[in-house]
Amino acid sequence: MQVGIAPQQLGLQLGSGAVIGGVIGFAAKKVAKLIAVIVGLELALFKFLESRDILSVDWNKLSAGLVQTGQAAGSSQPPSWVTTLLSTLSVSAGFVGGFMLGFHKG
Repeated sequence: MQVGIAPQQLGLQLGSGAVIGGVIGFAAKKVAKLIAVIVGLELALFKFLESRDILSVDWNKLSAGLVQTGQAAGSSQPPSWVTTLLSTLSVSAGFVGGFMLGFHKG
């Protein structure tokens, strides 16, 4: 008994993964831009309120928390969903390509 995937099935999986990845990549870039604007405005507001002596911000603690989060993210094992995504390579390849294209065009 031979188990295999037909070329049409593989193409369908690759194409559908690319379309879904493109849509998600486009949306992710739009959301990332919105979050960057909100965080920038929030930091500017904090700085303004601090200059008026309305608010006191401990910038060292704020930046230390970001550094610790980045270090934890770099040293941890990948989540199980990443392993599952990689195990479905035909859909994943299309998804990654579509995501990159959508993120670039977004």
